[in-house]
Amino acid sequence: MFSYIWNTILYQPLLNALAFLVSVIPGGDVGVAVILLTILVKIALFPLSQKSIESQAEMKILGPEISKIKASGASKEEQAKQTFDLYKRHNTNPFSGCLLVLIQIPIIFALYFVFYKGLNFQTDLLYSFIHIPEHANMMFLSILDISKKSLVLAILAGLSQYLQAYFMPQHIPSTNPPGSAVSFSDSFAKSMNMQMKYVFPFVVAFIAYSISGAVALYWITSNLFMAGQQIYVSKQKNFKIVIK
Repeated sequence: MFSYIWNTILYQPLLNALAFLVSVIPGGDVGVAVILLTILVKIALFPLSQKSIESQAEMKILGPEISKIKASGASKEEQAKQTFDLYKRHNTNPFSGCLLVLIQIPIIFALYFVFYKGLNFQTDLLYSFIHIPEHANMMFLSILDISKKSLVLAILAGLSQYLQAYFMPQHIPSTNPPGSAVSFSDSFAKSMNMQMKYVFPFVVAFIAYSISGAVALYWITSNLFMAGQQIYVSKQKNFKIVIK
C-alpha cells in the first residue's frame, strides 16, 4: 500500500516530468531538466511557501507581544488562549512552516531514488503519453557529471542554504527592561537563527556531497528560488503588523 502511494504521488510523477523535460531540452541535458523541474515544483508550492514566509515574519514581529503574555502572570490556559487569539487576530499560523518542510522532504527523497540506481527511463512507470528520451546527458552544461557526487555542487548547496537563511525574516527581540535577563524565547530564537545561518549550510553541504549531484542541483535551485521568494514577499508585504 505504501509503495503504491509512494509511486503514484511522488516517484512516478517526478520520473515522468523529468523524462518529458529531458526529451524536449536540446541535447537532453538532465541538469537543466532538474533545474526546470525544481522551478515547476516551487511554482506549484508557491502559495503555500508564500504563506509560510509571511507567517514566519509575522510570528517574529509578534514575539514581543507573546513575551508580554507569558510575563503577565496569567495561568497557562489563559496564556494559551491569549496567544491563540493573537494569532487569529493577525491571521497567523505558527505551523505553516512545518507543513512546507514536511511536503518538501518526500520530494527530495523521491528525486534521490530517481537517480539512486542510475536514471532509467526504460520502465513501465512512464505514462503512455510520455515519450522515452532519445538521449539523457548527465553532464550538466558539459562540465559536471550529476550522476555522481560533486564537491562543487555540494559547496554551492551549502552557500545557497546560507543565502536562503540570510533572507529569512529576522527575529525581533522582546523589549525587556534594562538589566533584566534575556527571555528564554529570545535566547532560543537567536540560537536557532545562528544555527540556521552558520551551521545548517554545512549540514546541507555534507548531505549534498553524500548523494548524487542531481539532488544537490535540486537543492541549490530550490534554495535560490526560496531566497528570491523571501525577498519578493518582504517587499510586497513589508512585514509590518500593527499590534492591536
